[in-house]
Amino acid sequence: MTKKNYLNNNFIIAMPGMDGSDFSKSVTYLCQHDEEGALGLVINKPHSMTMGDIFKQLNVTPATPEVANIPLFLGGPVQQERGFVLHSPAGNWESSIVINEQMALTTSKDILEAIARDEGPEQWIVALGYAGWAAGQLEQEIQRNAWLHGVADADIIFEEAVPLRWELAGHRIGVDISLMSSESGHC
Repeated sequence: MTKKNYLNNNFIIAMPGMDGSDFSKSVTYLCQHDEEGALGLVINKPHSMTMGDIFKQLNVTPATPEVANIPLFLGGPVQQERGFVLHSPAGNWESSIVINEQMALTTSKDILEAIARDEGPEQWIVALGYAGWAAGQLEQEIQRNAWLHGVADADIIFEEAVPLRWELAGHRIGVDISLMSSESGHC
């Protein structure tokens, strides 16, 4: 892919044929995609842990009980013990990948402490683990019809009900994914 064809700030949406995998009915937000590979966070798979569990591990007291009850997400199968904060606006945190002016991915403790104090970014989700692809791997999976892709929508990431995100991401690119077959054909 040429630089202009990289899928940063895009959703990749699992095709129905991915049943039984970590990515079944998943929507992954691509934070970084370049000649070396891709890194993304699944935004529609809730984790059994909450922010309160993270705050306990960090020995941080949240400003409100509501923030402690916010669920985490299963960001992907890689490094599931590691936390990732996808947030908007980008801001100035110790360890961030700036995706664009509106969105960043941060892995440092300072953002979690700010969230606990109700001083964090306006919009955020926290995921444990990430989805990663080696150079060319994601492109091959897209060619094999494993994924649909299109420009991401922050409302789907931060505002929409989690169970609706897969279908809404499909609608965002003009597809009713629930009507798609799990079989694909090639000429």
